Amino acid sequence: MEGIFIMKMSWQKAVNTCHEQGDGFVLITVVGAAGSTPREGGSKMVVSKEDTFDTIGGGQMEFMATQKAREYLIAGVALQKLEHIPLASKAEQCCGGSMTLMFEVYPAAGMHLVIFGAGHVAKAVVTILQDCDARIDWVDSRSDQFPETLPANVHTHMLETPEEFVEHSSENTKVLILTHDHALDYRLLAALLDDTDANYIGLIGSDTKAKRFRTRLQHDGFTEAHFERYQCPVGMDGVQGKRPMEVAVSISAKILSLAPSAEQASHRGVSWKEIKQALNGLDARPLDRPLDAPIDDLLDDNRDVPS
Repeated sequence: MEGIFIMKMSWQKAVNTCHEQGDGFVLITVVGAAGSTPREGGSKMVVSKEDTFDTIGGGQMEFMATQKAREYLIAGVALQKLEHIPLASKAEQCCGGSMTLMFEVYPAAGMHLVIFGAGHVAKAVVTILQDCDARIDWVDSRSDQFPETLPANVHTHMLETPEEFVEHSSENTKVLILTHDHALDYRLLAALLDDTDANYIGLIGSDTKAKRFRTRLQHDGFTEAHFERYQCPVGMDGVQGKRPMEVAVSISAKILSLAPSAEQASHRGVSWKEIKQALNGLDARPLDRPLDAPIDDLLDDNRDVPS
């Protein structure tokens, strides 16, 4: 089917891979099937931003489910939703039965971090953040500086001109400039301030380096509004020590302090109304919001869950 490519990876492996890499995905489960249906209850598939893994039966029904899953990923809200699909009327399939699908939405990692430089401090930062809710892009011009074994949530980029990666920083990106080259540090900082909306930029260095960079930025036309977007020296106040791991602890603590709060990341479950309708049987009335309903309506239904 056009627009859907069924990967050979099983849904079980896809879930594990997406979790480890910090990629957003939706697990779709056939929680029930009535009449003639392309797959039985318990069948599952995984939908990511660009791919699908395994199948719940193909056809227009799977296409609709895949499109809805990607709308959930764009919304970026962790939730569960039940959808009832009469195949003949909604999915225009000749099977004649009906299916109830569970959408379990797991948004991408709560933080996107870009690290420029693969020196001792950067390596220590990656060691600390490898098990945290973060997706890390690690950039350096020296391929031999990257460890042979990398955490699943870390993606390395060997670029002769690291500034090329600046364009991958969005307004939700946090950036650490930890390179070995002061001239490169300045080029990266100027490019990030001028060309991106990255909401936090941390620059390693001393108070003397910070003053010199600020003077040079002023000379190059940057303003107070730009200065508010970066921190140098980077890290949490009060964390002492100059060893790489000690510096990395300070930097990592600062980065984690900027992560979304637990309240923002809370998971919204299935409403009791939806559960009762599912328990009443697949031949019951369809859920209030059909699969082709606007995504905002589906999200609104899930925000007021009765206790």
